Amino acid sequence: MIISGDLVEQAVDAIVNAANNELQLGGGVAGAIAGPAVQDECDLHGPVLVGEAAITSGGKLRAHYVIHAASMALGGRTTRSALKSSMDHAFRLAFQNHIASVAVPAVGTGIAGFPLDECARVMGECLSSALRDGWAATEVRFVLFGEDAKTPFEAAFWPAFSQGSEPRDPNSV
Repeated sequence: MIISGDLVEQAVDAIVNAANNELQLGGGVAGAIAGPAVQDECDLHGPVLVGEAAITSGGKLRAHYVIHAASMALGGRTTRSALKSSMDHAFRLAFQNHIASVAVPAVGTGIAGFPLDECARVMGECLSSALRDGWAATEVRFVLFGEDAKTPFEAAFWPAFSQGSEPRDPNSV
């Protein structure tokens, strides 16, 4: 599911946080979830390597867990390899922790400067791989900031998940 909305308001088992490797919550989505309990848990996990992920409680969020995908160094930029590695690890943590529903932002596209269209392609690859590896997610919601962000995700996800079928005409029954 690809929607525009507020990530922290999603009623799912876990949300993914675009994190730095120090697991220091700051601005953006991370700032919205910052709270003493979640930051304390991050401090116990961090720092992690760029390309890794860590899981904490959801604190006061509706979600039970936050999976922190470290796609950049503190103050750094996101690369394709770091994004892919951190999201592969995030989905693996979801699988290992029996998380069935997850909401995911466009990791790395904010302050870390990663291009939205490339992020969409990486996310599609990582999700496809996680599902092939046995993660039986009931729902994966890509929660994006604004309607314009949905187009690159829809374009990237169609080839990754269409299994060779032709696009359906939305006007047909």
